[in-house]
Amino acid sequence: MIDTLKQHLAEVEAFTTDSKDAVEAFRIKYLGKKGLLTDFFAEFKNIPNEQKKEFGQVINQLKNLATEKVSSLKAQLEQQTAKTGQFGDMTRPGAPIEIGVRHPISIVKNQIIDIFSRIGFNVSEGPEIEDDWHNFTALNLPEYHPARDMQDTFFIQTNPDILLRTHTSSVQVRYMEEHQPPIRTISPGRVYRNEAISARSHCFFHQVEGLYIDKDVSFADLKQTLQFFTNEMFGKSKIRLRPSYFPFTEPSAEVDVYWGLETETDYKMTKGTGWLEIMGCGMVDPNVLKNCGIDPEEYSGFAFGMGIDRIALLLHQISDIRLLSENDIRFLEQFKSAL
Repeated sequence: MIDTLKQHLAEVEAFTTDSKDAVEAFRIKYLGKKGLLTDFFAEFKNIPNEQKKEFGQVINQLKNLATEKVSSLKAQLEQQTAKTGQFGDMTRPGAPIEIGVRHPISIVKNQIIDIFSRIGFNVSEGPEIEDDWHNFTALNLPEYHPARDMQDTFFIQTNPDILLRTHTSSVQVRYMEEHQPPIRTISPGRVYRNEAISARSHCFFHQVEGLYIDKDVSFADLKQTLQFFTNEMFGKSKIRLRPSYFPFTEPSAEVDVYWGLETETDYKMTKGTGWLEIMGCGMVDPNVLKNCGIDPEEYSGFAFGMGIDRIALLLHQISDIRLLSENDIRFLEQFKSAL
């Protein structure tokens, strides 16, 4: 009987298969309720006493070996099945590659940069955490100036001189401090204001501001630059400039583009007038040039600024500005075909 057990040990040791059914049949043969091991254990009482010790050791060895063999074969087959399921059929169609999606803010920002780069403007950037000098004082907004109330500011509690920038004009100040005219630059970036969040406003948004400083720069140069931009950006060349006030430009103006009244949406956006405000602009105040180390007797210039978010809402007919920052994949996937 012991010789029979040793023959089965050799068979179990040599057994191999790539079939789950064969593994299950092997398990039933040796480890099932009516399997060989059950019979061998039942035969134990008939074994002579002097052979029982050796018989018991061999039968336990057979049981352990059969159990390990079943476990190892099942693990191998499961691993092979996983690999085959993923890579086995090399003739099947490949998984589609998802098209990348640009955010509508990036789409509009890149369009604006491209338009102004064609007329010689470079791109300048600066920190979002700014100091009072670059964000306010250098821009003709000294301490306690009432115009500071126009921009509800996030100040750093431990240092009231440090704040989250309220406009990208601070980048223009830094650029003028580091460069001498002629200067022709645009400054896109994110800005922050302590405003209530709604469908039309947010506590952070994106701006792009432009600056041109050189000798004999006039308001006519500003108008022609903006007319070129509106024609390239919106396909509309009819603009108007309305008198306005900004502390860092004098004279200052609001820029409207004639959007038209062709659709019901046009009526809603323009409130029935056909005109749509898109930006503010003006000639750089001489005090700002002085603060930045530029001689206003020799140089003059103009500046303008617009909200990238607002233009994105207009161009893509987006009804709620909050959609731009919620990262809803259903919303973003709509821009797959955009550049």
